[in-house]
Amino acid sequence: MLLSPKLESFVMHCGEMGSRWGFNRTVGQMIGLIIVSENPVSANELAETLNISRGNVSMGIKELQSWRLIQVQHIPGDRKDYYAPAGSIWDLATRVFEERRKREMDPTLSLLRSSILDQPANQQEEYAQEKMHEIHDLLESVTLWASELQNMSPEKLKTLMKLGAGVGKVLDMKDKLLRSGN
Repeated sequence: MLLSPKLESFVMHCGEMGSRWGFNRTVGQMIGLIIVSENPVSANELAETLNISRGNVSMGIKELQSWRLIQVQHIPGDRKDYYAPAGSIWDLATRVFEERRKREMDPTLSLLRSSILDQPANQQEEYAQEKMHEIHDLLESVTLWASELQNMSPEKLKTLMKLGAGVGKVLDMKDKLLRSGN
């Protein structure tokens, strides 16, 4: 498969972003290529287009399947597996957020919960527990907020994002009104 310079630039950028999203460069390039391909892509096409080994493609496919970002498709009369995005861009983004929460936030929250429950042995531990409690509460709030966002329809999410900084302005106005009313 031959990519135009624009598409190649996008796919390579997805590789660079892969580590920030929680997976390696090759896996990032693979999902980028699968997303911008109009038709499902075979493992051979992935290997040839990205100039990577079939073994690397196989490991990348397993990784993308564990993130639930791709789905296998079959073409009648062809024995090869082909890969396509497992839903819309919104679906993929939601899955990445969900997987990152499971892999990063949940273990941290578990550790913090058990640390907070322990009785502090000294002043240093007591202070540390107070800070851990603050971190726990912040992560709990972020997790709850992210969960609520995941349950919104793409249309509502788009509207919320368009509101952007306007929400902050409304909250500032509310604070001013409350202060002036007292």
